[in-house]
Amino acid sequence: MNMYRTLVLLLLYSLLSYTVAKNGPSKLQTYIIINEATDDVDISVHENAQALHKSILSTVVKDADLRLIYSYNKVLNGFSAKLTEDEVKSMENHPLFLRAIPAGKPYKLLTTHTPDFLQLRGSNGLWKKTKNMGEGVIVGILDTGITPGHPSFDDKGMRPPPAKWKGHCDFNASVCNNKLIGAKSFLKAGADELKHLPPFDVETHGTHTAGTAVGASVKNVNILGIGLGEASGVAPRAHLAVYRVCSEEGCQTPDIIKGIEEAVNDGCDVISLSLGPDSGEPFYLEPVALGGFYATLKGVFVSAAAGNNGPNVSSVSNDAPWILTVAASSTDRQIRSTVKLGSGLLLNGESMYQPKNWTSKMLPLVYLAGKGAPVNADKCLDGTLDSKVVKGKIVLCDRGVNTRVEKGLNVHKAGGAGMILANDKPNAYSTDADRHFLPASHISYVDGLKIKDYIHSTKNPTATVLFKGVGYHTPFNPSIASFSSRGPSLASPLILKPDIAGPGVSIVAAVPTVSVGNKAQIFDFMSGTSMATPHLSGIAALIKKAHPNWSPAAIKSAMMTTTDATDINGKPILDQVGNIPADVFAMGAGQVNPYKALEPGLVYDLTPDEYIRYLCGLDYIDEDVNAIIHPAPKVQCAKVKVISQEQLNYPSIVVPIPKRGTKTIYRTVTNVGEANESYKAVISVPKGVSMKVVPSTLKFKSLNEKKSFKIVFKGSGKGHSTGELKWVSSKHVVRSPVLISH
Repeated sequence: MNMYRTLVLLLLYSLLSYTVAKNGPSKLQTYIIINEATDDVDISVHENAQALHKSILSTVVKDADLRLIYSYNKVLNGFSAKLTEDEVKSMENHPLFLRAIPAGKPYKLLTTHTPDFLQLRGSNGLWKKTKNMGEGVIVGILDTGITPGHPSFDDKGMRPPPAKWKGHCDFNASVCNNKLIGAKSFLKAGADELKHLPPFDVETHGTHTAGTAVGASVKNVNILGIGLGEASGVAPRAHLAVYRVCSEEGCQTPDIIKGIEEAVNDGCDVISLSLGPDSGEPFYLEPVALGGFYATLKGVFVSAAAGNNGPNVSSVSNDAPWILTVAASSTDRQIRSTVKLGSGLLLNGESMYQPKNWTSKMLPLVYLAGKGAPVNADKCLDGTLDSKVVKGKIVLCDRGVNTRVEKGLNVHKAGGAGMILANDKPNAYSTDADRHFLPASHISYVDGLKIKDYIHSTKNPTATVLFKGVGYHTPFNPSIASFSSRGPSLASPLILKPDIAGPGVSIVAAVPTVSVGNKAQIFDFMSGTSMATPHLSGIAALIKKAHPNWSPAAIKSAMMTTTDATDINGKPILDQVGNIPADVFAMGAGQVNPYKALEPGLVYDLTPDEYIRYLCGLDYIDEDVNAIIHPAPKVQCAKVKVISQEQLNYPSIVVPIPKRGTKTIYRTVTNVGEANESYKAVISVPKGVSMKVVPSTLKFKSLNEKKSFKIVFKGSGKGHSTGELKWVSSKHVVRSPVLISH
């Protein structure tokens, strides 16, 4: 079929379908339209793709130019547009129509000391020993924009970007520099007033994530007078490219797809996504999965937040296997604020606000709950606190409904002298150092119960708050944050998600200037898997610098197989929900260890073809698979050597075993260590099964040599059990968690 014939058919079709659509009652919604490929139009040229997409759109609407939001020709073959349901139905009969995906709800944003905690800084740190701070690597941040001119984005001593860089700066050219090399806005899918906004950050989130990943070193950082030392991103010499795809409305999916497409085409090496959807969508309907696969095809590493819906089971998002899915953990730094009860009991908490004029004298303590108390007064909601009852007293507030800081504001407005914020049960041991409006301490759920017992058993309960400043090397860290989303994945339950954990609790990084009292602050604390993700993106940049030819899968494997499963005291990493050892659904392979990740010894590598075999094994129909893998050549799954989920050459292992059954798992490792190196299998056998590795020894004679092995499991039982496989040499330990799923 030649181009002329294609245009004639489109014209004839438009006459028919427009007649059907023009009378259809429906309100406009945003849709992502995926099209069939056609040999008649070379859509690799953007102008050709846009013309084709407009011609398809014009078959159902007269104002195609106004309705079209974006034309895509890389991440997918299709476009986004404002359409009614009836118009979409009319378009379904078009010969090039494949699928319409409603844009749905906007994705959420999933929101200094960490270079020391991750052993990057210092005489024995990774930066000094390897002379690697990410020089020449380009990290793309898709978020709320950036604050140009911030000290964290100073380019002192930095070289110009690599010759491959194709991006530009939507600010005045003088605002960007050799650190901030690009900044673009893609906000067309939201409200009309957002469409032409520049990539300035007014939400703070994007500046913070960018600073965490690649921020330059800034000395003598303090917040509210508390000295926090030197702040730096994980890869402080990497270049930064910013794509504003989020606003106060959230992150619209058409904007996200366009941002990923631009980041890859501009020349980014790493893409960081601190945003995400609700869990459970199949990959062919999930924009981050679609965009992430395109990035992977082009050799670009993608890390994304696991989500902040923990500890709910199967709440993990961004769970495609070609994306690094990041959970949040704590660090060993606390901004200490200790509660002292009249009984003498001391309970440790946190607060950023630590006023120097606070006398710490014992004050009456009240908790407004139970019979006679206003509804939600226990949670200190606005209007629930009687000033006659709380004035001059310390008020105990339960977590929930309103924000942590808002509770303190309500206590302050009612005349309260201070606040103790007690966690609810789901948040358990996760505490935050917030900028409160009055003296406060955020304590654990268990300590909250102790205070309530004291109040109920004491005629005149009293308390005070003791401020103790910054404390380091606190025990039981890292631990997994209660808010961090949990597996298993709904879209692909036999791929273990999240993949890995990184620092995401009370992270200090750059923000636009904010006024606190009469002081301007340009750094602040934030918590979330949003904060953990740029840590891993920065580490990916360091690995990319050290190993520029490694695939995204190899970089991911290097991080996952070198993680720590123990805390700073050598004890199992805990889950802040219950202070019990964290399971693999909370932390994935474990806590990232950047130093070890640079030299992993072996990697579990993957090619696009292997992902295609896996996708066909998910029982997706051909059009679903082809929507994901575009612009790779189309496939027919009936002609593909299909593999089941658990057989994907992944660094973690999930084993589905039927009752009294046997299962064999196959894996292949690539030697990236020494030319002559021998590894022995060391196993920790999950409960209820036997486990045998064949062969039990792998001997490599050359670099990049591949060797395959199998693991045979036999057993019976119910539920889940965990173990691990380690390949151990004289220089390396390559560890994979093993999950048995009966």
